[in-house]
Amino acid sequence: MSAGRVNIGGWLVLEPFITPNFYQRYAGAVDEWTLSTAMAADAANGGIAQIENHYKTFITEQDFAEIAGAGLNFVRIPLAFWAIETRQGEPFLAKTSWTYFLKAIQWARKYGLRISLDFHAVPGSQNGWNHSGRLGTINFLNGPMGYANAQRSLDYIRILAEFISQPQYKNVVPIFGIMNEPMGTTIGQGQMADFYYQAYLAVRKASGIGAGKGPMVSYHDAFEGIAAWAGFLPGADRIAIDTHPYLCFGPQNPKPIAQQVNDPCTMWGAEFNTSMGAFGFTTAGEWSVATNDCGTFVNGAGFGARYDGTFDGAQALGSCQPWIDYTTWSQDLKTSTQQLALASMDALQNWFFWTWKIGPAQSGNIESPSWSYKLGLENGWMPKDPRQAAGVCGNASPWQGPLTAAQVGGGNGQIAANVVAQYPWPPNNIANGGPTAQLPQYAPNGPIVVLPSPTFTSTNGTKINTGTGWNNAQDNTLMSIQNPNCPYLTPWQEGNFAVPPLCPAA
Repeated sequence: MSAGRVNIGGWLVLEPFITPNFYQRYAGAVDEWTLSTAMAADAANGGIAQIENHYKTFITEQDFAEIAGAGLNFVRIPLAFWAIETRQGEPFLAKTSWTYFLKAIQWARKYGLRISLDFHAVPGSQNGWNHSGRLGTINFLNGPMGYANAQRSLDYIRILAEFISQPQYKNVVPIFGIMNEPMGTTIGQGQMADFYYQAYLAVRKASGIGAGKGPMVSYHDAFEGIAAWAGFLPGADRIAIDTHPYLCFGPQNPKPIAQQVNDPCTMWGAEFNTSMGAFGFTTAGEWSVATNDCGTFVNGAGFGARYDGTFDGAQALGSCQPWIDYTTWSQDLKTSTQQLALASMDALQNWFFWTWKIGPAQSGNIESPSWSYKLGLENGWMPKDPRQAAGVCGNASPWQGPLTAAQVGGGNGQIAANVVAQYPWPPNNIANGGPTAQLPQYAPNGPIVVLPSPTFTSTNGTKINTGTGWNNAQDNTLMSIQNPNCPYLTPWQEGNFAVPPLCPAA
């Protein structure tokens, strides 16, 4: 088993339960959209610049040093589309978080860490959850603006891929998660597969084919389950499937943690072994040691918890207070939680714990302790060395391997024509929108956005080559933007509206 991995959540994409203080201070803020709007109206306290101050202070070089010191060797960093740009009155702090992602690259290089870049929030929202930018309606590949938002998302995937495929960055950012948790059960697995193939083409046009040429392309299972993606894109160059197994959501488990410590082994071990053969490289991009949904804003700002009966009419099992106040946790509880962590690590194999750090609530206390790897290290419920997890599940039939040549960059990236034909683009239909040909679409008339590179100077005063921001000069298709002669709905459509009159894309 390799060393461990952790997410740096809530840093460059804010989440209520990771930074609860913000959402407690601004009544009515439930996501980064409403938080940004509220902050922008609060000039007396710094306005929306408060978000950049969060970028500066929530995660620093010290965190990267501590992550490496904890025996972890990989970080998964969520990034949103507004790192690149915003359009049409989107209230997010634009073109700012990218500066801090560049710092992350610098710190990762310094401390021997690698980065999985996760595209966490796309135009229109891919799942309607707060961490997609806006709580509410799904407008990515869903509804009348679903295709237009997908066009825009592909542009941003391409922009990110061009940057991280450059020689200066490809070895530090070897995985690119092209979309976090799209709601396939609403969008449709077929439409997601169509999009995933287009995203693959965009990344590989930027990077080239074969080992050492740009990142592995990682796909979330879109809540269809990893088995549903078995055999997807055979022959594709370096693709992975990702899933996020949590114990805490859905029906709550009344058993004490000591009676749940083997559950990860029995629930996940065989599934992941099977997927490593049936699909290829399989990861658990998020998981935690939370066995219930207690914690301030774990289910979102303004929502309660299933465990104590304050969320969605759930039947209460008990009080959340003992789970929120980790200072009362017994040594037995900490020992059981650490055993649960080790079992999860062994069962999941290629994992990223969610998350490194939870910020304090207005009380001054960390009120979702089961989600903080850092806090667990400091207080004894996370292992000091994740390599201790090897063999905890006692797997009698582990995956034997190896991965195919294509899966590790040894193939030519060729996908059979009959396979490609299964993934038309645009999709024939958009869920809750209708035939794609009758929906609004953008035209390829916009200037290409190139992400800026950092500036470094050597000790002798020579400027260091940090790249142009664009790996493949032949990748020169213009970006998809509104046709000024066509009517459009808002990309963040709420409610049901008539589709505007048909208009050509160009």
